[in-house]
Amino acid sequence: MSTGTIIITGASSGLGEEMARQFAALGYDLGLCARRVDRLTSLKRELSSAHPGIHVEIAALDVTDDAGVAEVFGLFRAAFGRIDRVIVNAGSGLGAALGTGGTAANRTTAMTNFVGALSQSEHALEIFRAQKSGHLVLISSFSAVRGMRRSMTTYAASKAGVAALAEGLRSERIPGVDVSLICPGYIRSEMNAAAANRTKFMIDTVPGVTAMVRAIEARRSVAYVPSWPWVPLAAAMKLLPLSIVRKLT
Repeated sequence: MSTGTIIITGASSGLGEEMARQFAALGYDLGLCARRVDRLTSLKRELSSAHPGIHVEIAALDVTDDAGVAEVFGLFRAAFGRIDRVIVNAGSGLGAALGTGGTAANRTTAMTNFVGALSQSEHALEIFRAQKSGHLVLISSFSAVRGMRRSMTTYAASKAGVAALAEGLRSERIPGVDVSLICPGYIRSEMNAAAANRTKFMIDTVPGVTAMVRAIEARRSVAYVPSWPWVPLAAAMKLLPLSIVRKLT
């Protein structure tokens, strides 16, 4: 018997791919979407073989295409009958210091990370309001705590927008709907592979995602994961003067 049904966006690689594996092991049916359908096809084959009792659907999706988000979420709902959780995970890590010619990269990140998250939330909540139940999970970042410099400026700003979106939705207290904000620290993925060897506190994908899945299953309102060192660091970062934050990021 299925544990429930989860949509995961950006499921073709990194944190989304590993979340799919871990939620499949917990018995969830999965609607997996991303731009790279070939990788989703391989992942579906892997999950269906390892967990023959679950139902996996895949679809191509660019989360900056609002009509596409509505269509794919609708197709998943029709295929499964209901959707219990949507994990807003698709993201971009592209970026450059503002004013240095990186407009396209910064715009891609802003559109994917914030406008895409807004679109996914909109269409997930349409489903949840109709069902009168559901769990919306927004994947933000530790970077959302304070403004970041250089190539991280737009990324951090977009993730701060996601955090504000989650807080606003929690404040609304939509009947039957839980909203979780997950703020990962430095977890190894394709997005950060180039910087992985020179980044402090970087942990491997599997234990990092295990901490994320645990927080999601607990329906935590806000979770910095893994808790060490990111919970104390987040508290400190909110209080430190910008002159010190600058040296740490």
